[in-house]
This record gives sequence, structure tokens and C-alpha cells, in this order.
Amino acid sequence: MNQKSFYRIFLFVLGLAVLTVSVPAQKKDKIKRAGTPVLWERVNIKAQDTFYGPGGREGQPDTSRFSVIREDVGGHSKKYRVKDGSGNEWVAKIGDEAQSETASVRLLSALGYQTEVNYLLPKMTIDGKGTFSNVRLEARPDNIDRGKDWKWGSTPFEGTRQMKGLMLMMAFINNWDMKSANNVILHTGGRDLYAISDLGVSFGKTGSNGLPIIWRFGRSRNNPDDFANSRFVKDTKSGRVSVLFNGKNRSRMKSFTTADARWLSDLLNQLSDAQIRDAFRAANYSQRNINLLTQATKTRIRDLTRAAYDRRTS
Repeated sequence: MNQKSFYRIFLFVLGLAVLTVSVPAQKKDKIKRAGTPVLWERVNIKAQDTFYGPGGREGQPDTSRFSVIREDVGGHSKKYRVKDGSGNEWVAKIGDEAQSETASVRLLSALGYQTEVNYLLPKMTIDGKGTFSNVRLEARPDNIDRGKDWKWGSTPFEGTRQMKGLMLMMAFINNWDMKSANNVILHTGGRDLYAISDLGVSFGKTGSNGLPIIWRFGRSRNNPDDFANSRFVKDTKSGRVSVLFNGKNRSRMKSFTTADARWLSDLLNQLSDAQIRDAFRAANYSQRNINLLTQATKTRIRDLTRAAYDRRTS
């Protein structure tokens, strides 16, 4: 064997050795990182603060100054990664989705679902960028590692009441943009929190029909009048509840039972009128729209409860 051949064989064997060592190490790292998956957990709904939301009063940003880290590209809304006066990082969302997302997070969190922490600032000045109205700030804390997207229909929770309840809530708030890219797994404290990170298209209306592509026509986002004038429960028959939903992942929104509806309605009925109102106050809606959205939300709760407990369909 000449020296050149020996050298090639040596490199090949060395490469196999490195690969053999690194693969188990990678697997071990993934196993170590995996935590307990959590989508929903039981909370005292009546005690939830729907004005300050899941971050509470103490989690609010330091508004003395906001400096830009970078602009986050992509999506419907303009977004900046910013640092507040205390050095905490946030994603500032500017545009028509800020209010609807703020309110949606508060309602979902109050029921026990995992959410991001966010707040809405009626006015916000970002150094070098200007002053903006109704800016949603979403927290980026150091103790949370943002993982991959989770996909509808491919989670540890398929077929459970909590997953069916979350899907029903998407129809409840008219979140027609149910794409997996809007979902995220948050790793923290040995737990994998399954959250929906983008709920901005809520509180408008879904598409005009269920046909591919065409469903996009007639949809809206953050439009209280559209939300108030749109239907939620479409029909109840033979123990099934049909909801009006023309959006992404529509095919998954057809398999709800009265038991699914009952589980969610029992949670929603624990919300007080004040809590519902506070969720919209937190999003800085006008008084007229707070009243409109509060009444529309209460109407949808009644419609779901009626369908869930209709003895003719159970």
C-alpha cells in the first residue's frame, strides 16, 4: 500500500469514527431538551386578569425608551425587534392586527391555553423610526427558547378535548389564518408549551365560502362590525356541531361533537362580563367597539352552549 492510499483510508476511518460519536451525542441532546408537552392546563378562570393578560401587571414593558435591534421581515404587519428601557426584548407589531391579537391572547390565556405574553401600547415611540399608534409588544424573555412550528393534526394532543376546544376557539374568534407557521413550541422549565404565536386576523369574518382559493374573498381582520354580524354555530345534528369557518385548515374544522362544544362552553361560561370587556379594553378599542365585541362574544358563548346542551342532538 503506497502512502497516498494509506492516507485516504486513514481519513475515511477517521470520518466514520467522528460520525459514530456525533450521532449519539445529537440524539442525547434532543432527548435532554424534550420537555413535557402542554397545550392547556386548568386555571381558576374567574381569577384571571384579562386586562394585563398572561404577563400580569408586573410583566409590562419599561416604556421610558425603545431602541431598535432589527426589523423583522415577513408577514402582513410591520414588525421591529426592540429593547425597552430596562433592556428587555420585544417584538413590536404595527398595524391592523395589533388590537385583535392582544384581545385574542387574553381570552385564550384566561381559559388555560398557552399563549405568548403581550401588551398593547396606544402610543409608542421607537428611536429612529417614529411614533406609532396601537402597537402590540410581544415578549422575548431570556428564559424561553423558541422552538419549531407545531402542525395542526400532528401534535401529542390530537383527539383530546383541549385540542378540539382550541380549534373551536379559532372559529369562535374568526381566526381564519390557521397555518402552522403561526404556531410555536416554547421550551421553558422542562415543559414544551404549544402556543399560537400569531392571532392577528381575529375578530373580523372568515371567507365567503369554502371553495379553494375563493374562500379568501370576503374575509376581514380586526373588524368589530364584521365580527358582530357573522355567524359562529351553523348547525347541530346527530350529536355533531357544525361551525362557520372558511379559512386555512378548514377540512379539520368539521369533526366537533356536542361533548367537545360542552367542554369549551363550560370554560367560556366562567368568564364574567367584566373579564370579556377587559380583554377588549386592553386592546384599546373604542368604547363603541368594546361594547360591540363584548356583546358579540357573549352571543357566541350562548350559541355554543345552546348547541352543546341541545338534547335533540346529544
